[in-house]
Amino acid sequence: MTEISRVALVTGAARGIGRAIALALARPGLTLYLNDVVIGEEAEATRKEVEAEGAAVLLLPFNVADQAAVQRGIDQIVKESGRLDILVNNAGITRDNLVMRLKESEWDQVLEVNLKGAYNCIRAAAKPMLKQRYGRIINISSVVGVMGNAGQANYVASKAGLIGLTKSVARELASRNITVNAVAPGFIATEMTAALPEKVQAEMLAQIPLNRFGTPEEVAQAVVFLAGDAAAYMTGQVLHVNGGMLMV
Repeated sequence: MTEISRVALVTGAARGIGRAIALALARPGLTLYLNDVVIGEEAEATRKEVEAEGAAVLLLPFNVADQAAVQRGIDQIVKESGRLDILVNNAGITRDNLVMRLKESEWDQVLEVNLKGAYNCIRAAAKPMLKQRYGRIINISSVVGVMGNAGQANYVASKAGLIGLTKSVARELASRNITVNAVAPGFIATEMTAALPEKVQAEMLAQIPLNRFGTPEEVAQAVVFLAGDAAAYMTGQVLHVNGGMLMV
């Protein structure tokens, strides 16, 4: 029996966790579409690294908050590759502020990208997945979407909403062999955390029993698991990758 060549889309894939996910998924026989709002030097560098792992790589620029642009992008994938098997909703932004100072525009921007963006991608990807009776959808949430975090009401709301979206869509699509799960990273070593003052980093570390930040690669391995056959009997679940910061 000939193995099916899988096709995957990772949003927000130029750097950070998205880049690590793309690299972890990459293998010969996989066609991998890397999305970001703008395809610049970082996306090109990621493409070269992923290609070196043996995958066929295509760059696909669109804003996940733009439903029409998302639909065009996924239509392009299906036209070029004939299918879409794996969708990783990783694209996300922050606009941190205390709720009394949080501007309506800051609220709207974060919810549009982080939550509506995932909805847009799922809505567009569901049609080819339903037709082929196979799919793996993985949403990147956050530990703060479960426990909350001061100064991030918009971000927390978007990530908590992703968990609810994951569970609802998992129930809707399960009968067609499409699984929908989420990964909730804790504090991960990225450019953002590296730029924080030492005092703030120390306060964050004090909350983590393993006493270190996670790596993007550790988050990526959870995504690889959920995208593969080993997780075929898991749907509507949230995998927490947080070093013990939150135990549920």
